[in-house]
Amino acid sequence: MSDTPFGFGLPPEEPDDGDEGKKKDQQSGGGQGPANPFGFGPGGPGGDNPLAAMFGSLNPNDLGAAFQQLGQMLSYEGGPVNWDMAKQIARQTVSQGTPDGTKDASIGPAERTQVDEAVRLADLWLDDATSLPSGAGSAVAWSRAEWVEATLPVWKELVDPVAERVGAAMGDVLPEEMQAMAGPLLGMMRSMGGAMFGTQIGQAVGVLAGEVVGSTDIGLPLGPVGKAALLPLNIESFGKDLSVPQEEVRLYLALREAAHQRLFAHVPWLRSHLFGAVEGYARGIKVDTAKLEDVVGQFDPQNPEELQQALQQGMFQPEDTPEQKAALARLETALALVEGWVDAVVHSAAKPRLSSADALRETLRRRRATGGPAEQTFATLIGLELRPRRLRDASRLWASLTDARGVDGRDGLWAHPDMLPTASDLDDPDGFVHREQLDFSELDKMLGEAASGPSQKPNLTKDEPKDDEKGQEKGDDDK
Repeated sequence: MSDTPFGFGLPPEEPDDGDEGKKKDQQSGGGQGPANPFGFGPGGPGGDNPLAAMFGSLNPNDLGAAFQQLGQMLSYEGGPVNWDMAKQIARQTVSQGTPDGTKDASIGPAERTQVDEAVRLADLWLDDATSLPSGAGSAVAWSRAEWVEATLPVWKELVDPVAERVGAAMGDVLPEEMQAMAGPLLGMMRSMGGAMFGTQIGQAVGVLAGEVVGSTDIGLPLGPVGKAALLPLNIESFGKDLSVPQEEVRLYLALREAAHQRLFAHVPWLRSHLFGAVEGYARGIKVDTAKLEDVVGQFDPQNPEELQQALQQGMFQPEDTPEQKAALARLETALALVEGWVDAVVHSAAKPRLSSADALRETLRRRRATGGPAEQTFATLIGLELRPRRLRDASRLWASLTDARGVDGRDGLWAHPDMLPTASDLDDPDGFVHREQLDFSELDKMLGEAASGPSQKPNLTKDEPKDDEKGQEKGDDDK
C-alpha cells in the first residue's frame, strides 16, 4: 500500500542534525504532547496557524495537491465508499506500473485482432465440449485502465454492504453523551471513512488490474454482459516464463473467458445466486469494535493514516454461528462449482488441440488457489476471500458427470440451483454421479398442465349444473 495515503505528500524529513534536531524541536514545542494533541495554537509548528501545524512539513509543491485531497475527503457526502476517489486511486496505481516494471499501454489494432480471433476460435472449440451456446456477443481487448473503468460498478456491489456496516460502527463507538453533540464530527468521520475505503479499494483494484487476464478471473462476472474481454499486456506477462508459445497461452485464456461467458449468459439465475451468496456472508461479518474504539479514541487529524492502517490490518471477524458457516459453505461451493465446470469444459476442449493444455491447466489452478496481493487486500478489507477452495474436487465431479451422463446431462444440472451438487456432494462425488437419476418428465408434465390454468378446463355456464348439483339431481331421480 501507499506510504502517502490520500496524497498528503511526503512524510516529515529528518532534521539535518539528527537526534539533536529532534530534541531541539521538542523543546521548542514542536512535539505533540497531551496538552496540545493537534498542534493547534501557540507553541505548535507554525505558531498561531493551525494549517501550518497540519501541513507545515509538506513540500510547497505538494501543498495544493494536499488541500485538494483533503477537500475531496471532507466534502464527500455519498455512500459508504468514495468511488470517485477509488477510481482516481486505481488509475494512479495503474499508471505507476507493475513491480516488474511493466507500464500500461493503449491497445493497438493488431492486439484487438488477435483477441477477436482467439475468442472466435475458442467458441468454436467449446461447441464440442458443452451444450451451452456461445455467450459472447463480442470480444474486446482492454488495457489495464479500461479494465478498471469497466469493472468498478461490480466492485461497488461487492464492497458497499460491508463498508456500510463499518460506517455505522464508526458512529456507534462514540459514547452516547458525545453522539448528540458530535453531528459535525460524525459527518467528518463518515466522509473520511468513505475516502479511506475508496483509497484502499482503489489501490487494490489498481493492483489487480496488473494481474488479471480477463473479466472473469475471480469467478464473478466483473465486466459488461456478453463481452468476452482479455488484457493482452497481462497475457504477455503471464506467459513470459511458461515456455509455452504465446498463441497457445492466449487461446487457452480465451477458452476460459468464453466458457465463463457461456455459463453466465445461459444460466440466468447464476449471477444473482453468486452475489446473493456474497451478500449473505457479508451480513454475518461483525466489525471489531474494540479495535475501532481504540482508533477513534486516539484519532488525530494530523495522522488520518491511522484509520487507514486499521483498515489494512482488518477489522472484520466472521461470526461463529451455524448460519454464517452455512453462508460460507454456500459461497465456497458456488465459486468452486463455477470454476470447476469451466476447468473441466476448457480441458475437454483444449486437451486434443493444444500440446500445452495440461501445463496451462495446472498453472491456472495454482494461480486461483493462491491468489495475488490484491485478492489478499480484498480479504482484509471486506473479510472475504473470493477463491474456490474446492476447485479440484468440483472439476473431478464435473468430469465424472460427463463420463456418466454425457455433456447434455452434465450441463442440464444448471437448470436450477437445487439440482446442483452441494458441499457434501463434493466430499462424495461418486455418490452424486451414480445416484439414481430422477425422472422429471411426469413432474414437467404436471407443471405444464398447472401452468396452462383454467383455459384447459371446460367452461361452466350458468345453465350448466356443477358436479355437486348434478349429484343432487341424480339423487332426486333415483327417488
